[in-house]
Amino acid sequence: MNKQTEIGEIINVNGNLISIQLSDNLKSNMPVIDGIVYRVGQIGSFLKIPLGYANLYGIVTQIGANAIPDKLKELLKEGYDKLGNRQYLNLVLVGEQTGVKFDRGVSQSPTTGDKVHLVTINDLEIIYGGFDEKNSITVGNISVSESLSAKIDLNKLVSRHCAILGSTGSGKSNSVVVLLNAIANKEFKSSRILVIDPHGEYNDSLKGRSNVYKINANASLGEKELFIPFWALPFHELISIFSGNLSDSNQDYLRSKILELKIETVVKNKMQVEKEIVSADSPIPFSMNQFWFDLDDYERKTYGKDKVTEWLIKKGDPEKLISSEYTPAGIGSSEPYLNNNRKGILGFLDSVRVKMKDSRYRFMFKSGDFNPNLSGKTKKDLNELLIGWLGNEKPITILDLSGVPSEITSSISGTLLKIIYDALFWGQNLSIGGKQQPLLIILEEAHTYLKAGENSVSSRTVQTIAKEGRKYGVGLVLVTQRPSELDETVLSQCGTMIALRMNNSKDRGHIKSAIQDELQTMIDLLPSLRTGEGIISGEGVRIPSRVKFYKASNTPKSSDPLASERWREEKKDIANEYQKLLDLWRNQKLKENNK
Repeated sequence: MNKQTEIGEIINVNGNLISIQLSDNLKSNMPVIDGIVYRVGQIGSFLKIPLGYANLYGIVTQIGANAIPDKLKELLKEGYDKLGNRQYLNLVLVGEQTGVKFDRGVSQSPTTGDKVHLVTINDLEIIYGGFDEKNSITVGNISVSESLSAKIDLNKLVSRHCAILGSTGSGKSNSVVVLLNAIANKEFKSSRILVIDPHGEYNDSLKGRSNVYKINANASLGEKELFIPFWALPFHELISIFSGNLSDSNQDYLRSKILELKIETVVKNKMQVEKEIVSADSPIPFSMNQFWFDLDDYERKTYGKDKVTEWLIKKGDPEKLISSEYTPAGIGSSEPYLNNNRKGILGFLDSVRVKMKDSRYRFMFKSGDFNPNLSGKTKKDLNELLIGWLGNEKPITILDLSGVPSEITSSISGTLLKIIYDALFWGQNLSIGGKQQPLLIILEEAHTYLKAGENSVSSRTVQTIAKEGRKYGVGLVLVTQRPSELDETVLSQCGTMIALRMNNSKDRGHIKSAIQDELQTMIDLLPSLRTGEGIISGEGVRIPSRVKFYKASNTPKSSDPLASERWREEKKDIANEYQKLLDLWRNQKLKENNK
């Protein structure tokens, strides 16, 4: 072993935590070896412990006074001279080299007196090399030596889940684009990546490799219209879209009515579904117009003395969402009489009608060929929706949710995930199931619909995927700037962690709780990372690595308007524009030709 690289010896071993006393002969903390300058004791750097035919490798986690073993600290109280002018550092064992092969974990433990050496460029090539090109992707360069490529094991990334964490401006979106392009460049014939994108950030940066589904899509840009049929939503998520307080009995009443309509659809359209297993949560079409009209009509009816004759003035129209008109109930004992069995849900039903007429909800209630007629018949079923999302010819599908009303973004995101996960669960033994053709789901801005302690459909679904997805070939990548708001259970299920610059101490603390104890000091480096630089640890890499990500050629663009440019433009006809604004507002439309 080269004496030039020797820097000290082991004085204490505590599990995989090693205390090292630097040698008195170490003349400089920046020795020059074979013309290359090395730094001794840099946090996050590697050191080597030769043991016969094997070399153990560790990461430096502490240097200075805190690295002094407790027994020696007691001697310090009696006088520093007794210890001499010594320096100490701690490192955590992470891997072992036998021959030219490097493996994570160690099969043996060092002991006191064993010598410790610097890690040279040749050693780094052994540590970071050895990835199989067929199942690995390259995302950047190793920060300590930019001649070394940073690779991630693709199989572990997909099957064990991943989290990409970092403050705004740290290079999070760029990292996602680099990751996805690295996969797409492999030209896998059957790769499937689904991006849930709340802000439409990735449409341009992944152009040519992705199909974009968007509300109010621009066909000239190759975008496709995003439809999420209301009838595919579970009962609770569908009802929660509308305002109005419902008692438990009224919720049961609505549930039974939806179930009746879904069973009618099965019977009328001769669907190959057993009526006995249909529930209000089953993804079976039914007419929302008919559902609204039947309930609304029942609430408004007035009767004669015989309790049978209806005092109908004008029949309503379910297609146009027009209520039937009845003669108002008389005063006291005079005819006509109110329907004493009504449920008192007209306020809720008015909310249903308003939402169904609101242009922002067209993607649900006027979902093109997926929208049922009054008998529940649709031109297209969910299988064609899933083909578009999961079975298209391009490796990446982007579901752009920027047009979804903010108050239901969480619910819609969760519903999308539930539709997709349930489909792959029930199709797990088919050639398109996740076992035969794995799916990677990217959840951008994950904290907006995956809040800790929240019992929403999105939280429940993501927790289910995090815990069970690997069995069915579904992998997750959580992308967020606020890990402290994420559910800890989900974060702890992420086998690979990519942490970029992060200034918030609460968020850093949350990341610390999700990684192994001995490496937690590395998280303290996060505020000092450069833009686009991150620490990758966990299953996807052989050894925790500080990585400088490549710069994507077409980076994600912010959707924020640029004030300095917009304010230079001439003002339009103010009176006319504000009149248009008021008309659009009152008619719940976003553009004039939106009918």
